[in-house]
Amino acid sequence: MFLTITTTGTPARPATDLGFLLHKHPQNAQAFATSFGTAHVLYPEADEQRCTAALLLEVDAVALVRRGKGKGRGGAPDAALAQYVNDRPYAASSLLAVALSNVFSSALRGVCKARPERAAEPLPLRVEIPALPARGGPDLVRRLFEPLGWAVTVAPVPLDTEFPEWGDSRYVRLVLAADTLTLSAALRHLYVLLPVLDDAKHYWVAPDEVDKLLRAGEGWLSGHPEQKLIVGRYLSRRWSLTREAMDRLELVRLAETDDSEVEEIDNAVAPETPPETAEKPTPLAVQRREAILGALREHAAARVLDLGCGEGHLVRELLKEPRCTEIVGVDVSVRALNIAARRLRLDRMGERQAARVTLLQGSLAYTDKRLKGYDAAVLSEVIEHVDPPRLPALEYAVFGAARPRTVVVTTPNVEYNVRWETLPAGHVRHRDHRFEWTREEFRAWARSTAERHGYRVEFAPVGPDDPEVGPPTQLAVFITESPTEAKEAKAA
Repeated sequence: MFLTITTTGTPARPATDLGFLLHKHPQNAQAFATSFGTAHVLYPEADEQRCTAALLLEVDAVALVRRGKGKGRGGAPDAALAQYVNDRPYAASSLLAVALSNVFSSALRGVCKARPERAAEPLPLRVEIPALPARGGPDLVRRLFEPLGWAVTVAPVPLDTEFPEWGDSRYVRLVLAADTLTLSAALRHLYVLLPVLDDAKHYWVAPDEVDKLLRAGEGWLSGHPEQKLIVGRYLSRRWSLTREAMDRLELVRLAETDDSEVEEIDNAVAPETPPETAEKPTPLAVQRREAILGALREHAAARVLDLGCGEGHLVRELLKEPRCTEIVGVDVSVRALNIAARRLRLDRMGERQAARVTLLQGSLAYTDKRLKGYDAAVLSEVIEHVDPPRLPALEYAVFGAARPRTVVVTTPNVEYNVRWETLPAGHVRHRDHRFEWTREEFRAWARSTAERHGYRVEFAPVGPDDPEVGPPTQLAVFITESPTEAKEAKAA
């Protein structure tokens, strides 16, 4: 997948200023990891008269299919990504648009501290895309780009040059030229219109896509003659999001007509929360700790083990729980335990409070008599750090030897990884993760572990429960069964 941006210049305003505007030095070839492969930025030519920046996107097609779990492109009309052979590595699409946004984020926003005056002024620009899927053909390409000030040269790509009677494919070669656009405006046009022409997206279109569209479309989308088509396709025809975007664009249009601000037009209802006091989304780590504390409260746990306690974040929250009379943090890392002790301020803690908490160095791969007899144990984001062949040892050490009444386990849901655009394809969330399980894999492990050691198990989501891929974190609560319960379960 390939795109070039070319500008020309003079000795007073050299073309190589393009490197400052893109924040990429013309003498360097750079590579950037994306959620679907590697983006390379290089300069085939760079002098005072002419400078060309090239974006080459290498798509890892196999990882992309695995990342999507064969579910197509988040509700797109076709399911090309469910196959290992498709046009994704070659034809400009939402993949290239996201790469543009990631690699040229400052240029997209028009930010350039080194050459602020150049970022704000129009440049002679030429954009070339050798292969662009265009559902609607060359005519639609012109209808989308020409109203924005581009001179459009578009040529359809034949299905097969040896057989002209077969006609044209849905792909075109595109050359855009303009003298009256800033680089920021040009990039924002491409960011929105590339996926619009492809009429598909490789990721789930969430409500925040409306904000992305309006930010990129500021100054041009509200008055575009093909506004409805652009909005509908960009939002993958999700009617609720499309309606919201169209309503907000109408407010922008009215504000521009009256030469006023949108807030002055849309003032019928006072905001419930002032912008300066608006609540930020709760971090996933906080949601995870709240879910764990809720499970411990439900099962009346007073003496609690935090196995793999790390730097002591959960231990600190457990100390705030009056019910918890004894808290033991266990970790194999002495360094992590030292950090936990400093963060908890154990050396300054009152005698009564300090008596409630103990930090122990130990490995969960071995049985430990010190861990027996507790009400509950927590394995929060721990099992994925264990090599799979050593999981049975951890399993026995916790469920067989220590055998607390309740065990709470959380682990990432690998299916949710597709919702994070910045996570490179095929990568786990943390470099030390030995694996990440799907919901089905986690439940299978939990049920077999519970059956082997005389527990029953319940499951709960942590974080937003996506209808397609589930929550970002999955939680299981293991509860010991009485001999009667175990016998009844086996009989059932």
